[in-house]
Amino acid sequence: QVFTGPQLIAAQALLRRMPVGDKVVEAILDLVRSCRPGEPEGADLAGVLSWGPGPRAAQALMLMVRARALLTGQLVPSVEDVAALARPVLEHRMSLSFAARARGDTLPGVIDRVAGRVLA
Repeated sequence: QVFTGPQLIAAQALLRRMPVGDKVVEAILDLVRSCRPGEPEGADLAGVLSWGPGPRAAQALMLMVRARALLTGQLVPSVEDVAALARPVLEHRMSLSFAARARGDTLPGVIDRVAGRVLA
């Protein structure tokens, strides 16, 4: 189904008003912080990542979990939505170190590992 212009604007407004539980907010913040090699939560990534996601990654993930919830008929987003969207939202906002690439590490693998630890 294709949205008309006014429908899209209405959907965007609805999205921004959709409530998000504390557990989901904390999951998003913990995940993004844990992907930053300079943060205590991401200390284990110091040799893996050259740089991690910034604050806008958390904002983007918040909007995306709301959109996914809306599109799947949920009243509020869940931690499962965060897990499902971690890769597509974070992958282009991070960079592997040269050493990690040489070892064969991949960004999807790193994101999955961090998400598995943080969102479990």
